Amino acid sequence: MMHTSDSLAAEHRHVRERPDTDAAPPVLSLFVVDVEGDAGAYVERLRSVLAPAVRLGRTADFEQESLPVDGIPGWFAAVASGSDSGDEERTPQFARAGREAYAVHTGGGRPWDLQDWLYRFDPDEDSRGWEWWDATVAGPSRVHVWVDSWGESFFGCQDLLWAVFTAGALRVEGPTVQKAAVWSAQRDAAR
Repeated sequence: MMHTSDSLAAEHRHVRERPDTDAAPPVLSLFVVDVEGDAGAYVERLRSVLAPAVRLGRTADFEQESLPVDGIPGWFAAVASGSDSGDEERTPQFARAGREAYAVHTGGGRPWDLQDWLYRFDPDEDSRGWEWWDATVAGPSRVHVWVDSWGESFFGCQDLLWAVFTAGALRVEGPTVQKAAVWSAQRDAAR
């Protein structure tokens, strides 16, 4: 799926503010995320990473050798640099634990390089098989991350999982395809 200028604009709105229930597609993909600490703080960290990345998808020149990292949280840039860079002391515990949990979840997956991760938001990049939809707090330490995968149950999402884990996920299940009404009910219950 190619991302369009309009779909990136809508995705950027969804990262910054919760979408209206009447705008939902018929189905969404759900990731169940267990976090350590406050679920609301986790959602804010995740949004703080995705908002500037999606904005780059709308504004950056992806023909350049490197993309600007303005707005990317320092902790996220530090966790992507790995422990060999001397930035480990700048990396919060939640991000280090998330990096380790990502490796376990992916069977030894290596940390993403920040630039490689950002280039996944190129609108012409077809390996990003999802668009951000929302995150709902499902318990004191459980978050539901909702993405639009255009009804697909299997899609490229390692880039999303990297952000989900490094924002402080301990464990992630999914994706599973759910009717949008399930998301809508959770969204409305959180008001």
